[in-house]
Amino acid sequence: MIRWPRRNNKLKTVLFVLMLLGLLTRLTAQGDIPDSLVRERIQYIHDHLNQCRTPANVWWYGWLAGYSAATIGQGTAYFLSNDKGTRQDMVLGASTTLLGAAGQLVMPLNPGRKADILAQTPDSTSAQRLEKLLYAEKMFKEIAKNEKFGRSWKMHVIYGAVNISSGLITWLGFKRSAWAGLGNFALNTVISEAQIWTQPTRTMKDYQNYCKKYQSGVNPLSYKPKPVFYVSACPDGIAIKMVF
Repeated sequence: MIRWPRRNNKLKTVLFVLMLLGLLTRLTAQGDIPDSLVRERIQYIHDHLNQCRTPANVWWYGWLAGYSAATIGQGTAYFLSNDKGTRQDMVLGASTTLLGAAGQLVMPLNPGRKADILAQTPDSTSAQRLEKLLYAEKMFKEIAKNEKFGRSWKMHVIYGAVNISSGLITWLGFKRSAWAGLGNFALNTVISEAQIWTQPTRTMKDYQNYCKKYQSGVNPLSYKPKPVFYVSACPDGIAIKMVF
């Protein structure tokens, strides 16, 4: 807190302004990142996204192709068969594998594509490099969150609900035995759990290491201290308090 007496107002004003300018300069400097460190962090993110390209693509395209092929195959069998039970099994199976393919399309990982986009982002000036780093951190965090969600309990619950529904339809809807419904549930559960547990998590781990290495929060570049001023009267003049 600074007390501003009524006497020597001009001198006090000059000293106060100089001190305030110096303090604001230091606050601004605290929010700056050296250009060399900005380049280093961008390169770190690009390299790690690029390294995750192959395992993520193998997993994503592999499961998408598997689900798509199963959907097409079961759909074809449905139209070619005259047996009621076979047609029921095929339409139900095609429906579940179609949901699996849709899930792959809704939750893409694609770190390689993000790395390509990052490489094409302009960075000829320091301002552009700062913007590029913000964009890179955002992409890095987004992919890490997608990987984390893909391994979370929520995915097990979602797939579990689909698998239970499929089993109940087989048992009650198609009037089969309880063992037939249980077998349907077990088969679909094995497939869905294999998909969940084979999903890559390297980007998630790389993002955690990035945050530890550079002491990065959710978005460190967007934070700059903002001082707040409070003015109050006191017996010998005016008191000015700065909080930041």
